[in-house]
Amino acid sequence: MGRNQLDVTILLPCYNEEKALSAVVKDIRNAMKESRHSYEILVVDDRSTDNSANIAESLGCRVIRHSVKLGAGAARKTGMLSALGSIIVMLDADGSYSSKDIPKMLELFPEYDQVNGARTSEKGAFSWLRSPAKWIIRILASFLAGRMIPDLNTGLKAFKRDIMLQYLWTIPDGFSCVSSMTLAFLCNGHPVAYIPTEYHKRIGKSKFHPIKDTYAYILTILRLITYFNPLRIFFPMALLFLIAGILKSLYDYFFVLRRLQLSDIILIITGVVIGLQGLLADLIVAQARTRSVSAYKD
Repeated sequence: MGRNQLDVTILLPCYNEEKALSAVVKDIRNAMKESRHSYEILVVDDRSTDNSANIAESLGCRVIRHSVKLGAGAARKTGMLSALGSIIVMLDADGSYSSKDIPKMLELFPEYDQVNGARTSEKGAFSWLRSPAKWIIRILASFLAGRMIPDLNTGLKAFKRDIMLQYLWTIPDGFSCVSSMTLAFLCNGHPVAYIPTEYHKRIGKSKFHPIKDTYAYILTILRLITYFNPLRIFFPMALLFLIAGILKSLYDYFFVLRRLQLSDIILIITGVVIGLQGLLADLIVAQARTRSVSAYKD
């Protein structure tokens, strides 16, 4: 079957999910039973050490096996490149997301380029740590992206394959991959919608590392905003240094020494330099975006 001869590819990245996989595939098929869309279920096995890949094959899924473990993001990228559907629906293979929401998400195409399931609760491991950390990071990302984001790192996503392939280079191999997909669309003006979705306690053991993955998560957000909208970072920093330098200069000149200090000049120059760096970065991003769009159209 050729590329895009199917409407939908339902992508399941998988690593040691033999306990949940059968139930997840059954739920997907039940959800898609009344759908008008043609679809496939694609399982990308990231070198599982259990029987996940064999179970997926026995259930009639198309299976791609990594020869070495590459990470959750790498499994998703493999699936996107191999998908036969023009729309990719992605969810975790651990039973934490509700497949019944997939038809609702598909109804929002083609008006939207990406549709996400916004979770109504936090049922993951280390929820006492993840909930406040996710809230802080989501507020930061919303400010930097210029739009309120209901759920930044939801694993239940549907998107147009051809658009996502333009931003494949932004997706890391680890856990922050789904946040990258969201920000890549939002920062480049693609219409993104959210629907509420239930979130369940996963089946099996979580692979989330609270310190390492949270740190990588924050770095990914800052890096992506710098890729796509650098002025959101550089302009506030430049403004902060300029205002601090001007206020300190006025205070030193009129109330303290009747002259400027070296620190006053340093603050002002630092603000100007950061602002110029932001403008240069924004110009580079604009040129890169133009080249990327031209190359994709060609």
